[in-house]
Amino acid sequence: MGDRLAWPRRRPHAPPGDTVPGADDHDLADTLPHLEDDATRPVARSLFGEILDWMLAPLLLLWPMSIAVTYLVAKSIANAPYDRALESSAIVLSQQLREVNGRVTLQLPISAREILRADETDNIYYQVLGTHGEFVSGDRDLPLPPEEDAGAGSLVQLRDDRIHGAEIRVAYTYVQQPDARPALVQVAETLDKRAQLANEIIKGVILPQFVILPLAVILVWFGLTRGLAPLNAIQERIRARSPGDTSPIDEGAAPQELTPLVASFNELLGRLEQSVQTQKRFIADAAHQMKTPLAGLRMQAELAQREQSPDELRRTLAHIADSSDRTAHLVKQLLSLARMENMGAADGMVPLDLCALSRQVVAEWLPKAWAKQIDLGFEEPGAPVMTSGNATMLAEMLNNLLDNAISYTPDGGRVTVRVTTAPFEPFVFLDVEDTGPGIPVAERERVMQRFYRILGTQAEGSGLGLAIVREIVQQHGGDIAVLDHVYQSSPRLAGAQFRITLPRGTPEGASA
Repeated sequence: MGDRLAWPRRRPHAPPGDTVPGADDHDLADTLPHLEDDATRPVARSLFGEILDWMLAPLLLLWPMSIAVTYLVAKSIANAPYDRALESSAIVLSQQLREVNGRVTLQLPISAREILRADETDNIYYQVLGTHGEFVSGDRDLPLPPEEDAGAGSLVQLRDDRIHGAEIRVAYTYVQQPDARPALVQVAETLDKRAQLANEIIKGVILPQFVILPLAVILVWFGLTRGLAPLNAIQERIRARSPGDTSPIDEGAAPQELTPLVASFNELLGRLEQSVQTQKRFIADAAHQMKTPLAGLRMQAELAQREQSPDELRRTLAHIADSSDRTAHLVKQLLSLARMENMGAADGMVPLDLCALSRQVVAEWLPKAWAKQIDLGFEEPGAPVMTSGNATMLAEMLNNLLDNAISYTPDGGRVTVRVTTAPFEPFVFLDVEDTGPGIPVAERERVMQRFYRILGTQAEGSGLGLAIVREIVQQHGGDIAVLDHVYQSSPRLAGAQFRITLPRGTPEGASA
């Protein structure tokens, strides 16, 4: 255990009349705040426009790709029948080869040659070379195939080539001759028919897309409008509400995708309704609690006006001063309770050392404890005890506990503040013990209610201190318990023990 005495810390105060340099100066940002707001305000995005962009952008990007793919497919489709015709012509010519006296000849009638070359669109070429590469028949200018294809046997092969600057498609085959090298047969044609057929196929596929694409855009636009209609309906229902209407929105009327949004909005409305009711209750309680002390102040002031004796007048003015102090304390606690109920601990949750914070608060209460000759002590484990919380709210909590303990402890009594931990427990403990009258078991839950005071108590109070303590503890995810306390060193000293249980924190970034 550490030392029981905690010495108050003095804080420097600025002398009266001192001012902060530049406090009355105004800069451009102060005079034109709306310009900064306009510059930093994010541009509102349209959900409709964003969905439309994500739907139409891929469509418009894929459309040119589909045209390219369609062209390649159309070209392949157009080539297939003409390639088969070329292969058939090459096979027919190869069947007409004869070997006469060791030389290859083509036995093809003139009429057959005319039929072979008969084409209204393309130029037809053919060529027959003998076993030694000598020219036998056809067109001498037809390019030769690659030499590595000579071993392909009698298979008909296809290739693209050029003749006289024009692109051609060539079907060629090697015809094996007895006891000799193979002869070469080639049949070729230009690509005009193929290009015409491919263009017709492309037109048949692409032209309808020029009609379908705008229709698709219109249908997407219409579908988005219909799909977002429930969202617009919810928006209209919210806009039509009165300012005081916090009733929940019907989740059944919302689409499945909007149900989480509506549920979250209903939770917000619930919290808003709770806050409104808290404010109404606070105003009603404050009006009720302020009525009696204000009426008493008025009566005492009227009495002071009628007093003739200076001694009686001073006594009455002293009563007025005491009543004013009690009223100011009541107002302070009312405002503190309202602030705690609406502030929320999450606004300033940081890791902090509960020992350092408690030591500082205890030091501030030493003068009041000494005025009643109360032994105010502070005990700690000697090492930082970390928790996560709002330092201002936790200090307010301990202030109210000490105010309650010192007020109810008789002169010459004892008040102890103790910070402890338990091994392997995820909690830390803050105890405030006193040697006052204690709290009956039946009253321990009720004393946490606002404006409740135990009958027969002589100490003055508003009945708000413990309500503030419970509110702060709950916002920190902790717990408060009222226990009987007996000092082991002095069994005759008994009183109340308030135990605050808070979640254990980590030392990183600790601040008091």
